[in-house]
Amino acid sequence: MASAKELSDFLKGVEAKSFKRTVFSTRDEDAALDIVQDSMMKLAEKYGDRDAAELPLIYTRILQNTTLDWFRRQKTQNTWISLFSSMRGGNKDNLDDSDYSDPLEFLDSSEENLGFEDGATILERQQVIKIIENEISKLPSRQREAFLMRYWDDLGISETAKLMACSEGSVKTHCSRACSFLAKALKKQGFKL
Repeated sequence: MASAKELSDFLKGVEAKSFKRTVFSTRDEDAALDIVQDSMMKLAEKYGDRDAAELPLIYTRILQNTTLDWFRRQKTQNTWISLFSSMRGGNKDNLDDSDYSDPLEFLDSSEENLGFEDGATILERQQVIKIIENEISKLPSRQREAFLMRYWDDLGISETAKLMACSEGSVKTHCSRACSFLAKALKKQGFKL
């Protein structure tokens, strides 16, 4: 059974990664923040009494389901907006992504290295991270999901397969395709891999 401190430490540890990952999926910072907060509350309320070792998988599943619920609500809302705007003679194409901002702006350099690096090194790393995260956001959703679980959340193949409700082979395929896409994209940007 996880103690209150273990639960709190776990939530602090996954907060930033969860937010960035959810922004990748939703492309909406406000929605991502709501989804992460809801997921953390659900974990604490319903599964806070579980063993600390179980928390990462349970939390990842809750975050996935909460994100899917958000997409379902968006689909329903968009249907109603389209219906009402067509009744008013409006055009649904007027709904644009002008409020979208790049989720990569939230990446800061790691605090432990700040005192030992010059400004040029920090700037270069931030630019590289921005390019990489921009390319990750272009991946198809299943590839991005598998890639982030495996390489961002450090989950194993079997854990990722269980969370994605697919076979381990599918996880390997998704990750391989994502890595191939990212390698090609980064080479086009001038990186030597």
